[in-house]
Amino acid sequence: MALPLVFLLVLSIQYHAHLLSASDPDPIEDFCLSTGGSKPGDTSCMNNNVTVEDFIFTGIKLPGNFTNTGFTSKPVNANVFPGLNTLGLSLVRADFGVGGVNVPHYHPRATEIAYVLEGKIYSGFVDTQGKIFAKVIEKGEVMVFPRGMLHFQMNVGESPAAILGSFDSQNPGLMKIPSTIFGSDINEELLEKAFGLSSKDLRKLKKKVQLILSF
Repeated sequence: MALPLVFLLVLSIQYHAHLLSASDPDPIEDFCLSTGGSKPGDTSCMNNNVTVEDFIFTGIKLPGNFTNTGFTSKPVNANVFPGLNTLGLSLVRADFGVGGVNVPHYHPRATEIAYVLEGKIYSGFVDTQGKIFAKVIEKGEVMVFPRGMLHFQMNVGESPAAILGSFDSQNPGLMKIPSTIFGSDINEELLEKAFGLSSKDLRKLKKKVQLILSF
């Protein structure tokens, strides 16, 4: 096989591998307002009578309701903003009271980049080797959390803080570690053995987690 042909073949394989590894499929139309509630993977479009209002979302002007962790978030994904459907991106507004915490969590379908709107945020993630990458970031700074990596934030300033997170998926998914582990129906004996807890201590911990994460 001639060298130029081999080179073109390698480029073609790399290009198609890149497409296959993309977080969301590439759109095949200019836009695709969903007819089915913008569910993940929904490619049915309702593009008749589309106006500019279909591409504007005003729901993150103000913070949401704060939880007992001093944290609130407002997602802007295809589920609440149909104009994002098939475009492969989404946002979240997150606000922190003084000492507020965004508990350890991860997004299974997206990389996130967080921009600090105001305040000082202790922000970081843990890789698959257990190494932590964490630092206090301030207004105007950004941090990236690789796809699927466990990450967290905490307001370490003396005033409220806020961040704007951007994702390379229209529906990044969210798995909060405390509620996923202790708020689900995982077998209690398994959890007792995994964390070295008695059944009594496990029940106490479950109750405390539910209280902390509730509004």
